[in-house]
Amino acid sequence: MATLIRVLGDFDLAEDAVQEAFAIAVERWPRDGLPDNPGAWITHTARNRAIDRLRRERRYEEKLRELELMMPAGAADPPDTSLPDDRLRLFFTCCHPALAPEAQVALTLRTLGGLSTPEVARAFLIGERTMQQRLVRAKRKIRDANIPYRVPPDHELPDRLHSLLKVLYLIFNEGYLAAEADTVLRSELCDEAIRLARLLGTLMPDEREVRGLLALMLLHNSRRDARVDADGHIVVLHEQDRSAWHADEIAEGVRLATGAGDDGPYGVQAAIAAEHVAAVTDWKRVVMLYARLAELDPSPMVALNGAVAMSMAAGPGAGLEIVDQLRGGRLEDYHLLHATRADLLRRLGRDDEAAAAYRRAHELAGNPAERAFLERRLRELSRSRGPSG
Repeated sequence: MATLIRVLGDFDLAEDAVQEAFAIAVERWPRDGLPDNPGAWITHTARNRAIDRLRRERRYEEKLRELELMMPAGAADPPDTSLPDDRLRLFFTCCHPALAPEAQVALTLRTLGGLSTPEVARAFLIGERTMQQRLVRAKRKIRDANIPYRVPPDHELPDRLHSLLKVLYLIFNEGYLAAEADTVLRSELCDEAIRLARLLGTLMPDEREVRGLLALMLLHNSRRDARVDADGHIVVLHEQDRSAWHADEIAEGVRLATGAGDDGPYGVQAAIAAEHVAAVTDWKRVVMLYARLAELDPSPMVALNGAVAMSMAAGPGAGLEIVDQLRGGRLEDYHLLHATRADLLRRLGRDDEAAAAYRRAHELAGNPAERAFLERRLRELSRSRGPSG
C-alpha cells in the first residue's frame, strides 16, 4: 500500500486496490498454491487493480503512466526490497506538521500500524465515528496540500519525531496487549514496531528518546513468552517464570535505557521497565520515576500506572486514593481503571466493592484472555469470601 500511495498520492485508491488484491489471493492461492513471493504478488496484483480503476474513471493519466513504468504489464513479480523504504516515507508523510498532531498519529496507525479504525479510536479514548471523520479529513489534507511523500531532510526530522515515536509506541502497545484479538499478544505488531524503531535510530542516532522507546519496547517484549501459560491464561508480572524471559533483549534494553536519560517520557518509561526486570524491584525509585513522567506527560494513564507503583511502595490504600481521583474522567470507560481499583480493594479486604469493580472491568474488557483473567479473579474472591459471600 505504501508503494501505491507513493505513486498515486491517494490513500483511498491505494487501500481499495490492496484490499481487492487480498480478496483475489484468498480465492486463488488455495487453488493455485502460494506464490514464490507473496508480498510481491500482492503488490503486483494491487497495481493492476489500481490501473483498472484509473482506466475506468479516465483520470490521473500521469499517475497511470507512472504506475505502468513502475511495474510494466506482464513483468515478473517485482522484488519487494523497496517496501521498507516506502513504508518509512509514508510514516513521515502521515506525520507532516501540516496535520494536527492527533491526526498524524491516528492516520499512521490506521494506514501503517495494522490497527483497525475501532482499535485506533480506543487508543485515543474516543468514539469510532469521530475517529473515522478525523481520518478522512487527514487524508484529504495530504491530497489537497500536496504534502510530499519522502523522508524529510535532517533539519525537519525533529519536528516530526514526537508523532513518529507515539505511533510506534501505540503500535507496540496494541501488539503487547491486543484490545479485542483472540490472543493477548500480537507479536507481528511488536516486531514491526521494534524494527521501525531500529530503522528510525539509524536516521536519528543522536536522539535519546528514540533509544528510550526502543529500550522500553525491548524490555517489555523480553517477557513475551512468560505472559501467558500453556492454556493461554494471563500471568501477572510477579508470577512469571523468569527463566522464560529473553536475556539478550533485557541486556540490550537496559543498556539503551541507561543511555536514554530522563529528559523525555520514553527514557523515563524505559527506566521503569528496567526496574521491573531487575532481580528486586525498587518500588520507591519507580514511584519517583512516575512522578518525573507525570511532569513530562501529565496524562491520566500515567497517573493510573503511578497509582499501582504507589500501592507497592506505600500500600494499597495509597494507590486507591489516586485511582479514585481518576474516576469519572477520561478513563471511566477504560477496563484497566476498574481492574486496578478492584485489585487494590481486594488487597484491602473490601471484597464486596472489589467484586463490583471486577465485574465492571469485565464488562468493558474486549480481549477474551483479559475477560477470562477477570473471571478467575472473581471466582477466587468468591471462594475467599465463603458461602455467605
